[in-house]
Amino acid sequence: MRMPESSSPASTTPDPTTSSAESTTAASTSPTTPAEATAPKRSRRGRPGYDRETLINKATEVFVSRGYDGTSMDTVARELGITKSAIYHHVKSKEELLHLAISRGIRALDSAVETESLRENVTALERLQLAVRASVVILIEYHHSVTLLLRVRGNSPLEREALEARRNIDAKVRALVEAAIAEGGLRSDFTPGLITRLLFGMVNSITEWYRPSYPVDPDTIAEAVTTMAFQGLEA
Repeated sequence: MRMPESSSPASTTPDPTTSSAESTTAASTSPTTPAEATAPKRSRRGRPGYDRETLINKATEVFVSRGYDGTSMDTVARELGITKSAIYHHVKSKEELLHLAISRGIRALDSAVETESLRENVTALERLQLAVRASVVILIEYHHSVTLLLRVRGNSPLEREALEARRNIDAKVRALVEAAIAEGGLRSDFTPGLITRLLFGMVNSITEWYRPSYPVDPDTIAEAVTTMAFQGLEA
């Protein structure tokens, strides 16, 4: 309702017919007290508590610790301390969250192996060594993502796609092994498939014991793996 305008700024005589409405208006526009101004505001239910990247990181950790199949979105939300609606603000489903979680590790590993495979002016053995070293560093950097990748068993189209991506990476490494054998850089009495499995069996085992608190830096671990794999432990 539009209030009648006073004829003079100094006019203060109340109008009985409008006193109730004026009281309501006054109450609704009264200045905020200091206590109200400093009081913490409640966040609306369902508002995102994490940005997309942080959500993926945290969810990946939950999937690794509890197992993907045994983890519901309710569990993810509870572990992260947010509502399910906050998760759905960023992703459509648990499967999409899994895809985002493992695709990071896949892309990083594939890119590292591809880059070293195409390196010029080095021998095939050196390319293989560089690929192994880079894979160790990537595995540590994307520890939870790669761990989750190694645990998928092909129970869904998404998991089967991830397995195929892993096979593609293995094939690139195997090609490097074959080239190194052909150049005489590696012994030929072991098959390329066996050598590839042994190399990446060692690399992938890092997911079982590495933690961020481990007292050795990633580069030193990568150097140790590469040295053991290609030179052995003899002094």
